[in-house]
Amino acid sequence: MHRFMVGVLLLSGVAVSYLPARAADNTATATCNFEDGKQMSVRYDQESGKTLHNGKVWTPGNEAMTLFTQTELLAGNAGIPVGAYSLYIIPGKDNWTLIVNKNVSAPTKYDEHQDIVRMTMEKGELGQAEKQFNIVFGQMGPKQCNMRIYYGTTGTWAEFQEK
Repeated sequence: MHRFMVGVLLLSGVAVSYLPARAADNTATATCNFEDGKQMSVRYDQESGKTLHNGKVWTPGNEAMTLFTQTELLAGNAGIPVGAYSLYIIPGKDNWTLIVNKNVSAPTKYDEHQDIVRMTMEKGELGQAEKQFNIVFGQMGPKQCNMRIYYGTTGTWAEFQEK
């Protein structure tokens, strides 16, 4: 019986070594920690190489970004309760719009009737192009996190405050 088990384990190892490698995972997460220990985070696809069309809803990797918050937030002119939300972007010539949406069903299809808030994101030009879509948070105070998005030569930002 011992030889049989050793043989099965060896064959299993050989079979596994010939399986094709899985495609690289482009999923990333950006997190902001508030002073009281609660967090907000965004999970997103770092896809690169997509052309953005001004005025059209866009998602990196053709999948909505997901906002998770452990605390109530204020964003733009709206309150965002504890929970999970989908995020969408509308690129524009002078600024971008960040959309926080209640629909987190998979696969997520954008439905503007589920919007909680649309926030204008200030826009600037980067000195050097970013190779991948990237989100980072800057903690601007004990209850304030600025979400910064970098893509190509564009940098945008939006403010979130803990309620």
